[in-house]
Amino acid sequence: MAKVSQPDGRPEEPPDTAPAAVTTTRPGVSGSGSRSDSNSGTSTSTSTDHTTATTATPATTATTANGPVGAPAAEPDARHRLTALQGLAALSLDAMASVAYGPESIVLVLAAAGSHGLGFTLPVTLAIAVLLAVLVASYRQVIAAFPNGGGSYAVAKTHLGRRTALFAAASLLLDYVLNVAVSVTAGVAALTSAFPALYDDRVGICLAVLALITALNLRGIVDSAKAFLVPTAVFVGAILAMVAVGLFRAAPAATVTADGHASVLTDNATTVGALLLLKAFAAGCSALTGVEAVANAVPSFRAPAVRRAQRTEVALGVLLGVMLIGLSVLIGRFHLQPVEGVTVLAQLADASFGHHAAFYVVQFATMVLLALAANTSFGGLPVLMGLLARDNYLPHVFGLKADRQVHRHGVLALAAVAAALLIFSGGDMNTLVPLFALGVFVGFTVCQIGMVRHWRRERSPRWRGKALLNGFGALLTGVSAVVVTATKFSEGAWLILVALPLLVLTFEAVHRAYARIGTRLGLGRLPEPPRRARSLVVVPVSHLSRLTGEALNAAVSLGDEVVAVTVTHDTPEDRPATEALRRDWELWNPGVELLELPSATRSLGRPIAAYVTVLAARHPGTRITVLIPEAEPAHLWQRLLQNQRGAVVAHAVRRDTDAVICRLRFRLAAPARMW
Repeated sequence: MAKVSQPDGRPEEPPDTAPAAVTTTRPGVSGSGSRSDSNSGTSTSTSTDHTTATTATPATTATTANGPVGAPAAEPDARHRLTALQGLAALSLDAMASVAYGPESIVLVLAAAGSHGLGFTLPVTLAIAVLLAVLVASYRQVIAAFPNGGGSYAVAKTHLGRRTALFAAASLLLDYVLNVAVSVTAGVAALTSAFPALYDDRVGICLAVLALITALNLRGIVDSAKAFLVPTAVFVGAILAMVAVGLFRAAPAATVTADGHASVLTDNATTVGALLLLKAFAAGCSALTGVEAVANAVPSFRAPAVRRAQRTEVALGVLLGVMLIGLSVLIGRFHLQPVEGVTVLAQLADASFGHHAAFYVVQFATMVLLALAANTSFGGLPVLMGLLARDNYLPHVFGLKADRQVHRHGVLALAAVAAALLIFSGGDMNTLVPLFALGVFVGFTVCQIGMVRHWRRERSPRWRGKALLNGFGALLTGVSAVVVTATKFSEGAWLILVALPLLVLTFEAVHRAYARIGTRLGLGRLPEPPRRARSLVVVPVSHLSRLTGEALNAAVSLGDEVVAVTVTHDTPEDRPATEALRRDWELWNPGVELLELPSATRSLGRPIAAYVTVLAARHPGTRITVLIPEAEPAHLWQRLLQNQRGAVVAHAVRRDTDAVICRLRFRLAAPARMW
């Protein structure tokens, strides 16, 4: 079937994914608008330059840059959208898995104050639980107020201005990418701890795990949710069972795991002061990463999407809060101390279950969930990138969806950057952790401040209480961001402070490029009525065949004048073919002139492009079309058998001229009928 690309070079978008139509109030861009399909970011033609097309029935429906005006949006297939339970599995893995390192982060900081400092584990955890409740309540409101997703970016764009919104988006983008790398390396670290022989192969294992998660997400977020539902349920069930069993034990069931390992408690213990408690609070807040993921991916839920997303957010907060508080209670109940080489979670499993099968279930479930926690980013980041693309801050290709409601280009981009981080870090989690969590605190703070302004503007019932709640949350997350920056600056947090403004500058550069293209294309203004111009069609040929006949049939239907051209090379080995074509053409006598274009080099595309340039100068106001006939093979592997001459000619003409390029496909697997 013939396909026609849009004037900006992008393929047609499905109605339910197309951005909003351009209005006259704000000139914008919904396509690349370049002279060619290469997305060069510039436009030098005064018409619909280089419209690449195959023959198609002319459409008379009025269209915008993104599709037909008034075309009914196709209802998304509910099978490819999430239920609340599936959303919990697809979007909460990051937050759920954080119980494996959140309490441990608190304990490691408080260990500087000795055994006395460890007694503050529960109070610090309760403070984090309060912040968690504030965030969950806030993001429930964000979901209702911004059902198109985007989280802190959407809130900031509406209430705090463009620049703040871009900083929020940049912080979320960095956090999502780092979450993938940290989660995969943490899961593989648990595996290599159990099987030390695999340690030297950790980079390859990390990349294999990343490839598996990427493949599942390319099939759709629902498929990934179904695949991760069982591991999530096993992990949550194991942690809750461990807490329940531990609460009924007066003493640890076993200490085999920690035996023989040195304690990290220092002999020169410091006093428990405000700074130490703030550092412990900031370290423990790493358990809150992922809380915003549901609000970022509301469009991924089935209708009613807002209600399902809110239920998922509440379920995430309740489960995470119960697990964090329960683990902290057990830490104090069993008087656990952090030891080298053994995680706090492993000690708790040993103390609650004993060193038996249940202990290994907890360890294995933790390992699997840590590795799969990267899926949260694959659920949230592509949606965020789609929103940025719709607002012209990222290339529009990130706004396209595949047939399974997948932002495929966003998934692949996330996987590529995460793979680069894994290779750069050598699969070492400790190299990446100092960079983690700062971005999410920036996003939290921006979102909370934005919601305060939201309530002040809306002034709905009880708006003062809601604004006070968000303001309190902004204070807590803002302090946490400052503390994390100060304590981890020398460990690598400075890289985030450099990357954030660079990303914002990149967003703005893309936006300016689209604005220039929009001005050049006259987007937002009604164009002049279409008028018929004289048409001249150029058909490149190299030999006579059924394909040549079909090409000329199409050409005489499209143009007022048709010229066939062939590139000749004055070499002994090429002369017989040239003479044979000349003789056969005269014998066939199709009523179309065959023009020979001599080439001193072996170039095929440049002589044709040069001839088109001469035609354009000789016939101003004439629409010149280059119709390139190509055989469409029956099987994909048969493309290797083709000489790709059509692509070479199309590239040269697109690069050097303003002609319309029409690539006519002759399907070898079907009857040769073309019209």
